[in-house]
Amino acid sequence: MIKFKNLLLPITSTKTMDFCMLFFRIAISLELIFVHGLKKIGINGLPETVPNPFNMPQSLNEIIAIAANLFFPQLIIMGLFTRLSTLPILAVTLTGYFIVHGNDSLLERDIPFMFSLGYLMIAFAGPGRYSLDHYFFGNKKAAEV
Repeated sequence: MIKFKNLLLPITSTKTMDFCMLFFRIAISLELIFVHGLKKIGINGLPETVPNPFNMPQSLNEIIAIAANLFFPQLIIMGLFTRLSTLPILAVTLTGYFIVHGNDSLLERDIPFMFSLGYLMIAFAGPGRYSLDHYFFGNKKAAEV
């Protein structure tokens, strides 16, 4: 007889979870880079107009958006300063969800919502063992970075 507990062991093992975090970090960050980041710098055409809901200087607003969509996802892929790197991404995606698309339908708001959930998970769970954080800072420090 197969026990229910035994069915969950391979899924919840530390090694499996570390691999899942690696895969998830890479997948969500590549999606952010290719779908949103490259449009911001004008790959395949003119650069995308970046919303400026806080009326910051336009160049500062664009730098923040480009960094959150291109630079910080690369750090997350490598697992370097992972939890810290989620903060600017979350600032942009949550602003998109609550302010830029705040009055839009759920169909328009789902993209910033899903990115926010994904990066919140990375922020809380950490990068896992297969990361530069783990390599440089070890188990204890990788959980705190």
